[in-house]
Amino acid sequence: MSDEELSYLGELDPDDSTGAAQQIARQLRAAILTGRLKPAEKLPSQPELAAHYGVARETVKRALDALRAERLIVSRQGSGVFVRAQTQRPVELRPHLEAAFEREEVTIDFAGFLGETLQGALAEVLDRVRAGQLAPKRIAIRVMVSDMGVPMALPARADTGADDPTVRERMERISHRSLDAIVDQVHELGDLGLVESATVAVRLHSASPLFKLYIINNSEVFFGFYPVTERTTAHKGEPLAIFDLLGKDVPLFNYQVSEEDTSHGTQFVAASKQWFDSVWDSVAREYQG
Repeated sequence: MSDEELSYLGELDPDDSTGAAQQIARQLRAAILTGRLKPAEKLPSQPELAAHYGVARETVKRALDALRAERLIVSRQGSGVFVRAQTQRPVELRPHLEAAFEREEVTIDFAGFLGETLQGALAEVLDRVRAGQLAPKRIAIRVMVSDMGVPMALPARADTGADDPTVRERMERISHRSLDAIVDQVHELGDLGLVESATVAVRLHSASPLFKLYIINNSEVFFGFYPVTERTTAHKGEPLAIFDLLGKDVPLFNYQVSEEDTSHGTQFVAASKQWFDSVWDSVAREYQG
């Protein structure tokens, strides 16, 4: 394969302590999860990958073994290695965020519970911008989360199913910490002159959080439901059973705009943008920090 055909793969970073095999696996994983390598598409051969990266075939083999263990690729004897054919299934967000930050203009709209997982997902990508590994020119982020300072149907006490300010207090602290971190981390990029423009707008609303939604570069959406789970937390040293929302590691499903206006992905992205803007412009209110 020519270098042009391998354009979706980058170069190895000699300052990256993770090692060549992990870097190769990370780049191939990102290409698969972001659709640059399509389901059932054949991967470059081990000699081609070894030549592209300037490494031994054994290093490439270790990278492919890692992707095979993640069930992202499958080997066919005598034919090569292929991206596993996949139906709509949960995806990992980070490679898509990294791909989004490869563009000059980055826009992210997020709606969800506390903003904690968004802050975690952004942290590593923003670190790569600081290190000069990603170089967008303009970043614009909008975050819309539930206001834990007002009564909510969820989270709630498990014994009564009712709202309780003591249950929401901890959630509110987590939310404020996450939201403030997002604002500070993004604004820092602008303050350091690493990007031409870096803006973050945060709004709160009074609806209970039941799902999370990411709209990235107005071209793809990640959507996942928050399962309700009963767990025990502590309040003033005493155990308290609550109905909580399972936010971390929620399966996310990806929908992308295609060339067909009537495609399922294109319509889902358009509907998501319309919903987000409608809430943002009506009942959502400015976050005071």
